[in-house]
Amino acid sequence: MEPIIYTMIRDADWREARAAGIYRGSAEDARDGFLHFSTAAQLRESAARHRAGQPDLWLVAAEAAALGVTLRWEPSGGARPGLFPHLYGPLPLPAVRWAMPLPLRPDGTHLFPDEIP
Repeated sequence: MEPIIYTMIRDADWREARAAGIYRGSAEDARDGFLHFSTAAQLRESAARHRAGQPDLWLVAAEAAALGVTLRWEPSGGARPGLFPHLYGPLPLPAVRWAMPLPLRPDGTHLFPDEIP
């Protein structure tokens, strides 16, 4: 569907993933049974709903095609329209195109890059 998908990862988890070469997900991911991703169009709303006010996050962009059959496009568990990318397995770091810190504005919302590459 989308060539690049995005996730937001806590700094400590991202440091651990870089050392291991693989990201296994957050506690929320483990609870739900998959790693949560968003498309570029879904990203800001996902941040506002699920990561509002959280400091020390990284925005991580992954190549969807590199994830193979473990990536599924599914409806969200809530009332949000559209299909969301869910990864049923760990994120291999070779699939990551780029990662950058996702700072907070004074109002607690995240400051995204002007244009997602």
